Amino acid sequence: MEALALSALNGLSYSLLLFLLASGLTLIFSLLGVLNFAHGSFYMLGAYLAWQSGQWLGFWGGLLLAPLGVAVVATGFEVGVLRRLRTQGHLPELLATFAFGVVLVEAARLLWGSGSVPYAIPASMQGALFTLSGVDFPVYRGFVMATALAALALAWLLLWRTRAGLIVQAALTHAPMTSALGHDVRAVQTVVFAVGGALAGLAGAVGGPLLVTEPDMAAQMGALLFAVIIIGGLGSLRGALLGALLVGEVQTLAVAVNGSLADGLQRLGWNAPAAWPASDGILPSLLHLDLARAAPLLPYVLLIGVLALRPQGLTRALSRDDGL
Repeated sequence: MEALALSALNGLSYSLLLFLLASGLTLIFSLLGVLNFAHGSFYMLGAYLAWQSGQWLGFWGGLLLAPLGVAVVATGFEVGVLRRLRTQGHLPELLATFAFGVVLVEAARLLWGSGSVPYAIPASMQGALFTLSGVDFPVYRGFVMATALAALALAWLLLWRTRAGLIVQAALTHAPMTSALGHDVRAVQTVVFAVGGALAGLAGAVGGPLLVTEPDMAAQMGALLFAVIIIGGLGSLRGALLGALLVGEVQTLAVAVNGSLADGLQRLGWNAPAAWPASDGILPSLLHLDLARAAPLLPYVLLIGVLALRPQGLTRALSRDDGL
């Protein structure tokens, strides 16, 4: 039971990392109405910038500079490209974000190579925060959780407890009225896009040592990110949190359980599937497939199920009556 609880905590740390990344994309979609296909590349860029600047300034310097660097890149892209396409409909914006994401990935390959870089957990956090049943919960996972919670708490305070945040909320739901009152909605859109990029950069900076830092991380995390926000409901921060929790825990617990469907049926008293050789066909092979091997597929299986049963996602999207 303690081992399962520890796995759930590992899943929670991964879920909070996903939510940190998904919250930025959700804010961008809510205000600009466009799915930013470059968001996974912003995450990748944050990891690389944190690692590269960390070579000169140390881990903490890289952690501070990476979100700022990604925010600058995001601002330049929004002002130079997206703002010009805003009157052309959403398709050109989607294509532009997709192309920009590819440019960032290929630029990373040119600058840092196709393989992974040695972006490692700092020595000061290479220990156990606590131990359950002889199994350690790493200090760094606790740090990831604390960083994600602190960043999201700060974003919440800025959005819901400051005048600037109230203007952003007004622009989300009543853009024409906000503009008529004298506020620069285009500037608000740029700021939100930059903040979304900074959150992705921060996620990359803390997630790079935990996972892996390589160009392919953009596609891997980007696909998972869209599963998260679609499962939860496009445009909903509550939905992004729910989707991140589901995806993170499902993937982590599947690896921790490391059993097969045949094993589960055997525990329930049906021994026949366990006696079928895995080589007898597709069905026996699926029954004997370890959950740990299938873990990368489970979020997308969950996505298909949610789309089939509830296409709008598990929570409703952002509306005029809902600040989340």
